[in-house]
Amino acid sequence: MNIILNNNPEVIENSKETITVSELLLMKAFTYKMLIVKVNDELILKENYSITNVNAGDNVMVIHLMTGG
Repeated sequence: MNIILNNNPEVIENSKETITVSELLLMKAFTYKMLIVKVNDELILKENYSITNVNAGDNVMVIHLMTGG
């Protein structure tokens, strides 16, 4: 499956036609606790990661929020 992830073309090796946001984050090892995820410019709430699908051709943005001082 081909998607755009953070403005870069990505090939997701998967036997399913779609994957969830949660599966994508696991596959790509996004481990920060504070993330903002948008699929096709739509903000995805954390509680919906496991039920929101990413389809071929989708544009996904994953932004890490970091704190510091």
